[in-house]
Amino acid sequence: QAHEAQGRTVTLLASERGVLALFAVADTTRPSSRDAVAALHAMGVRTVMLTGDNPSTAQTIAAQVGITEVRANLLPQDKQRAVEQLGTEGPVGMVGDGVNDSPSLAAAALGFSMGGAGTDIAKEAADVLVMDDDLRKLPETIRLSRRTHAVLWQNIALALGIKAVFLVLALFDN
Repeated sequence: QAHEAQGRTVTLLASERGVLALFAVADTTRPSSRDAVAALHAMGVRTVMLTGDNPSTAQTIAAQVGITEVRANLLPQDKQRAVEQLGTEGPVGMVGDGVNDSPSLAAAALGFSMGGAGTDIAKEAADVLVMDDDLRKLPETIRLSRRTHAVLWQNIALALGIKAVFLVLALFDN
């Protein structure tokens, strides 16, 4: 429990007589992950961690990067159901890199696969492939998408406005 409280996953090696060894492994978070989550929050993006890790480990990792909503002990199909449930509240973007993430990446409105360490199946299931593992690319991608969306609407409005002007001119030309 002490190891799990520190964000480690524990595996025991045992014989019929008892425990022979305890292995505690931990994922390390990149400093850029906290920056990426903070940038997403500043943009109004809700973040939720979906993980197969135990709840203690998940909470520890989430706290390190600034995520407050965590769902742990999830199998791949549980992650997929969670993405589908979150999708009823609005569009969902899923970020993942492993085989266990691929069903969720496919179920999300927009799946992001991390290309540096990602598995081939996760890369295939995703809509967007981030070519390295820097999560700060996510808020950057969202900002670019939002700007592009705004420019598209401006162009549509301008085109319709010009057509309206020509229509009015054509009507009064006679």
